[in-house]
Amino acid sequence: MTAVLPEVSSSGTSLRAFLHGLPGVDQVGAEQRAAMLATRSIKTTAKEWAIDLAIRMVDLTTLEGSDTPGKVRALAAKAKRPDPADDSCPAVAALCIYPAMVPVAAPLLAGTGVHLASVATAFPSGQAPLSVKLDDTAAAVAAGADEIDMVINRGAFLAGRYQQVHEEIVAVKGACGAAHLKVILETGELATYDNVRRASWLAMLAGADFIKTSTGKVQPAATLPVTLVMLEAVRDFRSATGRQVGVKPAGGIRTSKDAIRYLVLVNETVGTDWLSPDWFRFGASTLLNDLLMQRTRMRTGHYSGPDYFTLD
Repeated sequence: MTAVLPEVSSSGTSLRAFLHGLPGVDQVGAEQRAAMLATRSIKTTAKEWAIDLAIRMVDLTTLEGSDTPGKVRALAAKAKRPDPADDSCPAVAALCIYPAMVPVAAPLLAGTGVHLASVATAFPSGQAPLSVKLDDTAAAVAAGADEIDMVINRGAFLAGRYQQVHEEIVAVKGACGAAHLKVILETGELATYDNVRRASWLAMLAGADFIKTSTGKVQPAATLPVTLVMLEAVRDFRSATGRQVGVKPAGGIRTSKDAIRYLVLVNETVGTDWLSPDWFRFGASTLLNDLLMQRTRMRTGHYSGPDYFTLD
């Protein structure tokens, strides 16, 4: 895809024209291709590699009102060493928590290579004044978060106020400093694949380092067809700008089989450049345990059972 990028004006006219000029998504084609790729099988050696890669791509997440410092400490330990009985098991990509819990996790993850991500910007609704969103972001970064998962204002997007959404992402990106910014589209509320494509491009034009499907609080959350549309968007964006942006499906990805389907989708849509935790993540809480169970079975020939691993 060749795209002439818009000069974003205060009126937002050129941005609107660009976003509505993007090619429409073939809904039937996208769903059929995603379903076809989901049937692909891989060999045992490739499956072992894929499971370890999926573990390394997990953003281990807890975003509940009942979260406690004790739970966050336990998850930080698990993020660093998912299987305490197996030194060969890789660490996850990141721990994702609420801003209030960042001071608890930051000293535990410092220097480990495990990133500390925090949701911000009035998660999960995105309905708050910009000043509140910026304060939320700055506080999380100051406390030690090196990744921020922000959520867009879907009301503004769906009302066509693209300039407002763009300006908010730009401002939050500025508040992140050196921290990476993941922009949550909440695709379950965007209604159409065309809107998913537009929101993806809007976020990337505004400086997103990652685009993320969902908060996990709205159904449907991540789906293969939606992720396909987002992968096509990052592929086309890199072709147009030379800048690579990551993708993070989140919500509803619970099994190793699910994770491998997403990895096949990545490989077949954007290629091996994105098969890295730097460019693809899974936002999940229960996925990690299933990956660990499958990993143990492949290494030992038997399941350890779900009670072998800590509940998240």
